[in-house]
Amino acid sequence: MRPISLVPVTSAPRPMEADDRTWVMEALCRDADPDEMFVRGAAQRKAAVICRHCPVLRECAAEALDNKVEFGIWGGMTERQRRALLKQHPEVVSWTDFFRRRNARSAG
Repeated sequence: MRPISLVPVTSAPRPMEADDRTWVMEALCRDADPDEMFVRGAAQRKAAVICRHCPVLRECAAEALDNKVEFGIWGGMTERQRRALLKQHPEVVSWTDFFRRRNARSAG
């Protein structure tokens, strides 16, 4: 399995708030056909490409991880990648906070 990048490629990521869902309006996939993001097998890699430069990659990933979403591409991660991350970090209560702390460490 390839390592997962948890930090978006974009500059100046927006601040994350745990209950803030306004990020959805900034998602690059907001106008995509939902069937394109909920695929299986090799098609998942193609679906995740749209996430690479998304300004709300972290928010999307946190949403899926916090809610243990089992299906679809979220935050550039497949179902398998999210399950692996949840297993790797069972101590995480809030993925929003986890990503915020990780981003702060990498910035400073």
